[in-house]
Amino acid sequence: MMPEKTIVTSETSKSSPLNPSSTRIICHVCNKQFAQYTCPRCNFRYCSLPCYKSHSVQCTESFMRENVVDELRQVRSDEQTKTKMLEILKRFHSEEEEEEEDDDIMTDGEGSSSTLPEETIQKILAGDEISFDDLSLEERKGFQRALASGELSKMIEPWDPWWLSSSAQRISLGAQGKQLVQCVEEGEDDKGATFVSEIPRGPDAPLTSLSKLSSTKPSPLLPLHLVDVLYSYCFTLRIYNGDWQSDSLGSATMVLSVSSVLGQNAQPGTMKEVLSFCLEQTCSSAYKSLGGGLKFGLNLVDDVIHLLSLGNAALVCLLCDLQRLILGAIQEVKSSGRDLKKKLKLADRKVFFMMCWVNEQTPEVWQALESSVRAEKTSIVELNDYKGFQDVNEKGHTRKGGVVIEEIE
Repeated sequence: MMPEKTIVTSETSKSSPLNPSSTRIICHVCNKQFAQYTCPRCNFRYCSLPCYKSHSVQCTESFMRENVVDELRQVRSDEQTKTKMLEILKRFHSEEEEEEEDDDIMTDGEGSSSTLPEETIQKILAGDEISFDDLSLEERKGFQRALASGELSKMIEPWDPWWLSSSAQRISLGAQGKQLVQCVEEGEDDKGATFVSEIPRGPDAPLTSLSKLSSTKPSPLLPLHLVDVLYSYCFTLRIYNGDWQSDSLGSATMVLSVSSVLGQNAQPGTMKEVLSFCLEQTCSSAYKSLGGGLKFGLNLVDDVIHLLSLGNAALVCLLCDLQRLILGAIQEVKSSGRDLKKKLKLADRKVFFMMCWVNEQTPEVWQALESSVRAEKTSIVELNDYKGFQDVNEKGHTRKGGVVIEEIE
C-alpha cells in the first residue's frame, strides 16, 4: 500500500464535523483532493466515485459480482426451465454437427465439439439468463436457423385458454355487470407448478341498461352476431398464445379480419353464414402458416360452445377484454391510419352494446344458442366428410344447398 500524504489543518473537516482540528489525508488516486472515503476491501483512501472506480479493478469487479450473486440467490429458479434450456442448446449443437457432417466440413480432420461450454452450463444451472453473446458461433447459427424455420415456436408451451379453466365456471359479477372485489385465485397444474388465475377483469363501472342505450328493440340477429365476435376473439387469443397485450394493434386487426360483424359491418342472418365466413377465414392462406385450417377452426367452434355454456358473467368478461384490446389498438394507430382508427372505434361501440345486451339475457338464451352452434358444427363436419368421397372434378359443388369449407394451400 502506498504511503499516505497527510496535511494537518485547523480548518473544520467536512468528513469530521465534530473534530474541528484533525489530520486530513490526500486522495491516493488523484493526489489533489482530500480523501473522504475508505474502500471497505483494501482500505484505500479516495475522494470521489470516479476515483473509487479507478483505484482497483479487482475491488470494484468483485464488489459488483458479489451484489449480482446475492441477487441471484434470491431468485427462485425453475428446474424444469433450466433442463428445458439445456436440451434446447444441446439440440442446436447436434443440428450444427449433423449439417457439418453432411457438408463434409471438418477442421484438421476433427469434428467440432458436441458439448456446451462449461461456463454456459453453469449459468443455466445457477438460474442465470443466457444472452445471445454467451453462445458460441455454432450455437448462434443454430439458434438463427431455428428462429427462421419456426422450430422455436414448437418449444413455446401452448397457452391454456382461461375459459377452459375451472375458475371460469365460478366467475361472479354484480347485478349491473360490475366487477366484484374478489381474492386472486391460485392453484397447481398437473406438473405441480403454481399458477394464478388469468380470468379477464370485468367492467370497472356498472353497465348501462339497453333502454338507455337505444329506444329501439335490439335486433333478433344479435345472438348470431355474438357468435361471430366470440369466434374472432378465441381465434386471436389462440394465435397470440393468450398474449394480445404484446401487440394490441396486430391483435385487433386480426379480430377485424376474422369477424364479418366487426370488420365488414356485415349482418349475417343465419348460423350457417356466421360459421362459414369464420371458417373460410381460418382456412385461408393468410393464416395457414400460423396454424390455421379446418381442424383448428372446428376447435374454435368448440370454444364458442363452451363459452356459451358458462353464461353471462364469462361472456361479459370476454367482451370487456375484447374492448380493452380494441382500445389498446386505437392508442397505437398513427395519424396515417385514420380509416383503421374509424373502424376500430365503430367496433368498440358494437362490443360495448353487445356487452350490455349480454348482461341482461337469461340462461335460456345461451342454452338455445349453444344448441344452434352445436347443430351447425355437426352439419359442417358431415358435409366436409361427405366431400372427401367426391371426385376431384366435383370440387365446388354443394350438397343439399350446404357450404363446403375448402382449405387453401
